[in-house]
Amino acid sequence: MRMPLIAGNWKMNGSLALVEEFGRAFADISLPVNVEVALMVPFPFLEAAGRALGETSVTVGAQTLSDRPSGAFTGEVSAAMLRECGARLVLVGHSERRTLFGEDDAAVLARVRAALAEELTPVLCVGETLEEREAERTEAVVLGQVEAVFDALDEAERARLVVAYEPVWAIGTGRTASPEQAQAVHAAIRGCLARYDQTLADGMRLLYGGSMKADNAAELLAQSDIDGGLVGGASLKVDDFLAICQSAG
Repeated sequence: MRMPLIAGNWKMNGSLALVEEFGRAFADISLPVNVEVALMVPFPFLEAAGRALGETSVTVGAQTLSDRPSGAFTGEVSAAMLRECGARLVLVGHSERRTLFGEDDAAVLARVRAALAEELTPVLCVGETLEEREAERTEAVVLGQVEAVFDALDEAERARLVVAYEPVWAIGTGRTASPEQAQAVHAAIRGCLARYDQTLADGMRLLYGGSMKADNAAELLAQSDIDGGLVGGASLKVDDFLAICQSAG
């Protein structure tokens, strides 16, 4: 059985007050024992989140990292720094990093390697634009992004990743892939992973991201190849995020 993972991506949002609110709320709530829950908070909030959520089962994660271990790279944050601040997971290759900050497949791979070197779990984000979907290139684009990383890793390294499929056209737009559309891409990703190893494919957690909300989470999570969610805006609201977590249980 693959344990579902619900990961909230705060992006460049939130505050210390919100961190504390989540800490208080989740300390008083029993999360499903068969669901892993994580919050990917901005860098300055990592330690505070670790303290606020320390008595809960919620894991703290980061939203990106440098591909370098240290050095004269002003403004960058290394994997070792993230781990020291309490992060256990890190997003890699989110579409906003790819499109706004020019991270190509080689840059994504380098960051995956950096995360693995410090025992962080990379959550590899893949997805297609609206233009690519309309051109019927969804599988070519998404599987190409998967293969650009998995081709370069060994068997043990591949097994340490989580993959999140986020159709770029559904991120922050209010549009959501239908459960059938999402399932089709997840099934294609799992089929791609089976070409490396069937055990890898069977065990890999595949998350859906792209406007997952409290009112659509259950239907999405009911799909056979969707093992959780990478949640954006709804992860900034305690009640909405909790409802999604409960849907996965």
